[in-house]
Amino acid sequence: MSIVVGVVFKEAGKVYYFDPDNIDLKLGDFVVVKTSRGVEFGEVVMAPGDVSEEEITAPLKKVLRKATKKDEAQLEKNKAKKEEVFEVCEKKIEKHKLSMKLINVECVFDGSKIIFYFTADSRVDFRELVKDLASVFRTRIELRQVGVRDEAKMIGGLGLCGRKLCCETFLKDFEPVSIRMAKEQELPLNPLKISGVCGRLMCCLKYEQHVYKDFKKRAPKRGTKVKTDYGEGVVVDYNVPGEKLTVEVSDGFKYEIPLKEVEKVKGGKREGKVK
Repeated sequence: MSIVVGVVFKEAGKVYYFDPDNIDLKLGDFVVVKTSRGVEFGEVVMAPGDVSEEEITAPLKKVLRKATKKDEAQLEKNKAKKEEVFEVCEKKIEKHKLSMKLINVECVFDGSKIIFYFTADSRVDFRELVKDLASVFRTRIELRQVGVRDEAKMIGGLGLCGRKLCCETFLKDFEPVSIRMAKEQELPLNPLKISGVCGRLMCCLKYEQHVYKDFKKRAPKRGTKVKTDYGEGVVVDYNVPGEKLTVEVSDGFKYEIPLKEVEKVKGGKREGKVK
């Protein structure tokens, strides 16, 4: 076991482990650390604690210092510089007539590098663009092509639910999402209903998938005869989040009944309560 502190460098970003190096740190503190990209400014999101060796990527780098007022001023200066850098890059893209869309700019804290994120429909030869940008900003330039999901995470926006995008606020990694999940959750297979602002299937289809799979393993299929306190009937619908079945009894009435209170019937005989 090693004592580490968890640090993020952007909202909803991945958590990286660092050696606190006996610095008194707590949640919400800002720190300056050295990474493979250079010296960076981050926020402590996990107080110093024990973590197994398997979870650590060696070698474990140390926290350089708790952020000072001077560090915070530098961070604000970098943020202010982003607009200027973004505008210059857009003009250079237009000058070189490149088929690419600039999405975001990241100025590494110590000024050693500027990273430009862009989308494009195909591969782009941006070598001349990099040279041009390097001559303007006098620092290392890096261009990274990203996908539409990363674009949505960087730009942000509102989902169909009316809330800020999950990827913008808390999702650290994108998990695979399939149309099968929408089918199993009996959602309308209308792309406008099940797609996010990025145009891909909504990440939230993954959240309750395990609940639907578990429920359908235990619940009798639609059309199955069951016995209830209201009499014998047939299963016609599900309320998965509520763990309930809609049963139509012989008199034509429909009742929503907890799954655990329904008994399967086969050949007119009880099979026992659903587990």
